[in-house]
Amino acid sequence: MNVNQMIEWAAVILILIGSIVSVISAFGMIRLPDVYTRSHAATKSSTLSVLTCLLGAFIYFWVHDGYVSVRLILGILFVFVTAPVAGHLICRAAYRSHVPLAEGSGEDQLKDKLFTEDK
Repeated sequence: MNVNQMIEWAAVILILIGSIVSVISAFGMIRLPDVYTRSHAATKSSTLSVLTCLLGAFIYFWVHDGYVSVRLILGILFVFVTAPVAGHLICRAAYRSHVPLAEGSGEDQLKDKLFTEDK
């Protein structure tokens, strides 16, 4: 087994890890109780899964074909920047629309500072 085959196997393992994390993210989106925790599962773990899959594909094409894919690099950067920001904005819009927190979430410290007119 030469170095190229070992690097190809590392790329395959990265893609496999990304697939497993994606399945875990899907279960989190189904099982978690409210929009805030579902958004966490949708953005954090799915961002990790997409990044590892794209990184594995990038490494595979780089080693196997000698091709550096600018599209994969841009895809990695785009997902890394946009997914957490989108999740934050979705949670912020849900909170400002008075979507209730799940039971047992703890104390809502932002409610007193943000919604003073509701008292």
